Amino acid sequence: MSDQIKFIVDNLNKEPFRKNYNLITFDSLEPMQLLQVLNDVLAEIDPKQVVDIREEMPEQTAKRMLSLLGILKYKPPGNAADMSTFRQGLVIGSKPVIYPVLHWLLQRTNELKKRAYLARFLIKLEVPSEFLQDETVADTNKQYEDLMEAFKTLHKECEQLKTSGFSTAEIRRDISAMEEEKDQLIKRVERLKKRVEAVQNHQRMLKIARQLRVEKEREEFLAQQKQEQKNQLFHAVQRLQRIQNQLKSMRHAAADATPESLMKRLEEEIKFNSYMVTEKFPKELENKKKELHFLQKVVSEPAMGHSDLLELESKINEINTQINQLIEKKMMRNEPIEGKLSLYRQQASIISRKKEAKAEELQEAKEKLANLEREVSVKTSQTREFDGTEVLKGDEFKRYVSKLRSKSTVFKKKHQIIAEFKAEFGLLQRTEELLKQRHENIQHQLQTIEEKRGISGYSYTQEELERVSALKSEVDEMKGRTLDDMSEMVKKLNSLVSEKKSALAPIIKELRQLRQKCQELTQECDEKKSQYDSCAAGLESNRSKLEQEVRGLREECLQEESRYHYINCMIKNLEVQLRRATDEMKAYVSSDQQEKRKAIREQYTKNIAEQENLGKKLREKQKAVRESHGPNMKQAKMWHDFEQLMECKKQCFLKQQTQTSIGQVIQEGGEDRLIL
Repeated sequence: MSDQIKFIVDNLNKEPFRKNYNLITFDSLEPMQLLQVLNDVLAEIDPKQVVDIREEMPEQTAKRMLSLLGILKYKPPGNAADMSTFRQGLVIGSKPVIYPVLHWLLQRTNELKKRAYLARFLIKLEVPSEFLQDETVADTNKQYEDLMEAFKTLHKECEQLKTSGFSTAEIRRDISAMEEEKDQLIKRVERLKKRVEAVQNHQRMLKIARQLRVEKEREEFLAQQKQEQKNQLFHAVQRLQRIQNQLKSMRHAAADATPESLMKRLEEEIKFNSYMVTEKFPKELENKKKELHFLQKVVSEPAMGHSDLLELESKINEINTQINQLIEKKMMRNEPIEGKLSLYRQQASIISRKKEAKAEELQEAKEKLANLEREVSVKTSQTREFDGTEVLKGDEFKRYVSKLRSKSTVFKKKHQIIAEFKAEFGLLQRTEELLKQRHENIQHQLQTIEEKRGISGYSYTQEELERVSALKSEVDEMKGRTLDDMSEMVKKLNSLVSEKKSALAPIIKELRQLRQKCQELTQECDEKKSQYDSCAAGLESNRSKLEQEVRGLREECLQEESRYHYINCMIKNLEVQLRRATDEMKAYVSSDQQEKRKAIREQYTKNIAEQENLGKKLREKQKAVRESHGPNMKQAKMWHDFEQLMECKKQCFLKQQTQTSIGQVIQEGGEDRLIL
């Protein structure tokens, strides 16, 4: 871990970060500062991430960072089940979560920059299949995929060109070839100028041709502008229709609502809100105040030692005994009225709990309904922005599907015709190649024959002479026809210009009106959009606050549930103890001897007496054993010595027997002799 922190600090102190950290200052950073450091590193990889996290919600920060880490293919350490802890650590700025991320990012910054750059162009947008049934959407999607593939190939070529360097000889050859082509083009231009200068009034004709080209360009520009205005008008009409439909639906909803139903709905909402304000929220507030007071009291008290804990345990035991005594007294009294009241109290508490649960369910259902309505409105607005039309329903959708089917059949037929044309084009291309090859072979044979006969180049010179003569005749004809064509062309141009002006006059008038209308609609659109943005910002802030409150209340609810289950278990244990205590009291108070014998007290007294008798017998036995211990040990020692003596005698006897059986030893003249 220390090596990891050292690596992070060294890289952060270098370019382009220049943080001037050391190990102590970096390890003592606050969670927000640590998150800002992580965001700075991510911003160096992807410039879109340049954000001050103090001006951003924590959920948005975590979502943005997680999406970028997913694009960069970062895998958190641990199993897939640890992803929730990883997300939570990223939100709160936990050091064990952020340090590995920083280490991983700083190790491969250049590689991740390239990956983030490519992700902007190569992450594919998933279009639902129902939208792909539309021909325009399908064509756009196909064009998008083709562009993505083209980008991939171009990027690969660019990388290859960066890695592989060109030789200077190839570049010089290309430059020389381009210069030769430039010289040839200059010569052709000069030749054409000489031809034109021979014609009379060539300057005037060039001026007229230039004006014709300018008018054609202007005509194309006006046609394009007209098409744009038509599209804007079409979108404006569609938007007007949508707004009119919304207005009709709102009027219809207002017409269907009667005053009685509205009053009934308002009364129900008032009852629910009054219950929440007068009963539920005050109770919750009071409970929270009690918990706060209790926690403040616990915090204000000094630290408790072992002796204090023992003292508290003794007090708890005393209070428990007092509670048991009071319960016994109460049971001895057998007050029926109090039992009935406790029954009613239990029923009232059960009803109040049910009421609270139903109120919570109603609140959750309202929140869910509001969320669903918000999602529906967002989805409808997205579909309108995407397609420019309303979502089709019922018969309209069926008609749209039938129209799509007819278009698909037409598309299949056209596609088949195109395939046939492609096949025919391939055949023609192949025949052209064969004919060219055959022509080249014939030319080659002709050249060989000319070389054999000694007249090489004869066919080429003959072709050139024929071509030059044909060109000369064409030029002569063109010179005769040029003036007539030019005059006719000028007349046609003047007539076309007058016709276009007369045709464009009403369109220009309509265009002025449409421009004025478009300006009004755009102004209205900007006003509505600003209102919508302000309202959406307010709702978003309220939603984040409510989400935080709901999260806190859910945590409190879980704590209260666990406390509730714990108290239920304690109540059940106390009920079992109480039942046993009542049975014991009944057995102890009853006059029947058999019942008394069944009582635990009698059984314990009997067991105690038996154990006392057994202990008395064992003490007497212990006393007798102590008295006889000395003589018994002496006697055991004597028996042990006797066993050793008998064992020694046995060994001596066996040794003597073995010697007599082997032979006899005789001593003569100071020598020992063995006789077998």
